[in-house]
Amino acid sequence: MTRTIATLTATAALLCTPTLSAFAQDAVPLDAATLRGDETIDTPIGTIELQDNYFDDEASQKLFDEMDYQRASQAYLWSIPLIGFAAWRDNQTAAFDVQNSTDFVVLESLKEKRGIVTANLTTPYIFNFSNLSDGPIRIEYPAGQTAGAVLDAWQRPVFDLGLTGPDRGKGASYVLVGPNDDPAKYEADGVNVFQSETNNVMIGLRILETDPAYFDTFTSSYKMGPADGEIAASTFITGKDVEWSGTPPRGLEYWSKLSDMINDEPVRRIDKPWLGMIEPLGIVKSQEFAPDDRQQEILKKAAAMGELMTRNIQVNPRYVEPYWDDTNWYKSFDFQTEQENDTIQQIDQRGTWFYEAVSSSKGMLDPQPGSGQVYMTSKRDSNGDLLRADRNYVLHVPAEVPVGQFWALTLYSEETRRPYDNGGTEAKDVSLDSRMDQLTYNEDGSIDLYIGPDAPEGMETNHMKTVDDDGWFVYFRLYAPEDAFFDKSFTLPDFERVE
Repeated sequence: MTRTIATLTATAALLCTPTLSAFAQDAVPLDAATLRGDETIDTPIGTIELQDNYFDDEASQKLFDEMDYQRASQAYLWSIPLIGFAAWRDNQTAAFDVQNSTDFVVLESLKEKRGIVTANLTTPYIFNFSNLSDGPIRIEYPAGQTAGAVLDAWQRPVFDLGLTGPDRGKGASYVLVGPNDDPAKYEADGVNVFQSETNNVMIGLRILETDPAYFDTFTSSYKMGPADGEIAASTFITGKDVEWSGTPPRGLEYWSKLSDMINDEPVRRIDKPWLGMIEPLGIVKSQEFAPDDRQQEILKKAAAMGELMTRNIQVNPRYVEPYWDDTNWYKSFDFQTEQENDTIQQIDQRGTWFYEAVSSSKGMLDPQPGSGQVYMTSKRDSNGDLLRADRNYVLHVPAEVPVGQFWALTLYSEETRRPYDNGGTEAKDVSLDSRMDQLTYNEDGSIDLYIGPDAPEGMETNHMKTVDDDGWFVYFRLYAPEDAFFDKSFTLPDFERVE
């Protein structure tokens, strides 16, 4: 009798004791979890088992890993302007053998320009990267038809140069001061003083004068150097014709560059929440980037997921509608150049632009009728289908595009976001514009432009070739857009598929 009672007691105890299999059978979905007592919860990272409200060490590590992964994925989107700047600076400097802080790189050939993310292929570029931690910079800027800007490391404009700057094309003296300096020390009659919030800055220029001789006039007159020392004419590096890439890196190299930039810049108040989120991943101010195996695995995954998320909002920008009704055309830059408004930092908006492009300035991206530029982009055809490299398309450009200067249609790779590499060696292979003599127009002044693997017979001059599985998109640029663009009486139709 005693033995029977003991057996029944043991059996009852086993039945009353919760087991892992019992919890698994009774698991609840995450959105129905009570998060109290004894509960097994289905989550995207597996089941989390609560016993008396607590979970074990294995579940704890799962949650830490997921938290760090989610934070790093979002940090990719937050940091893309900074890494785009760093990749451009570092790779251009190496490719063109830049030696001095006052050197400028001049990009003219297709090879040279193909390194820049969504470069225009119609006018030469002139670029310099400097660091204000060495002291403020003085610039003696020449008069003439030029357009340019100074950008900080987040690719925000500090000030414009040339026609859209304070000099208005008449030339002027400028002093550029770093974030830890006092601009008032450099104020003087006839000097324009500006302060950057970052040490790293980029000076970008374009010469708009039609006379080729003006290039020599400009480069011999442009002077630059320390604000409190001797300044002299800069060196302008030309004729390299090298292949290079300014596309941000993937994997651990992305995070290594982020660590370098964080260590090279002062911490702004707006940066602190992000730096707090990525600190557990080994990206810490004033520390060397040396992630352990766990951190490396998470960072690699997060770089890939972060890029997929960023590419998604670049292709499908959910914060804005197409510019023209019933089309798939968007304004590429559709946010404030300061990258914030009264209520938010425009992380998604700037992520869209700086994933597929570089730089910003008031003159470039906030045009007025008759001046500046507009950048229109599309990733879908008239049926709403994504553009593909193995299909042929036609874009019908109406007559009398409302531009004071010219328009241009340029082809880019979605994978690199740089000018499309289809084996061509000239700008016309990947960019067609209204100044080209070889284009064939329709009788009414409109023009049909073709993109795809095959050119229609007789329309080879109006065609840009796509290859393999290299998906593409375009920028349709309007230089000096006129009223009909702004009031939308002019509309650009979608790409039509050609069977």
